[in-house]
Amino acid sequence: MKECKSLEEVRREIDKIDEEIVRLIAQRSRYVKQAAKFKVTIDEIKSEERVNDVLSHVRHLAATMGISPNLVADIFKILIDKMVEMEIEEFKNGGAY
Repeated sequence: MKECKSLEEVRREIDKIDEEIVRLIAQRSRYVKQAAKFKVTIDEIKSEERVNDVLSHVRHLAATMGISPNLVADIFKILIDKMVEMEIEEFKNGGAY
């Protein structure tokens, strides 16, 4: 991470990071859509075990990176909820992504 010399520079760097976050969310969503073709039931899509595994993993990552595990888990809960909805729609459409 570089040391910024002005608020404008900080904002430019944040904007770059935001672009990368959106790119990665889009990439994740494409994989989620692919997953729908491997599922047999909607309950399988809503797997609490998988959700808990993901949340545990990102909490651990957050702690090792010095960011609040609660913050990261809260963000991922929203992300997962929305992507589960998307995967269910994909599943209902026959997994055609």
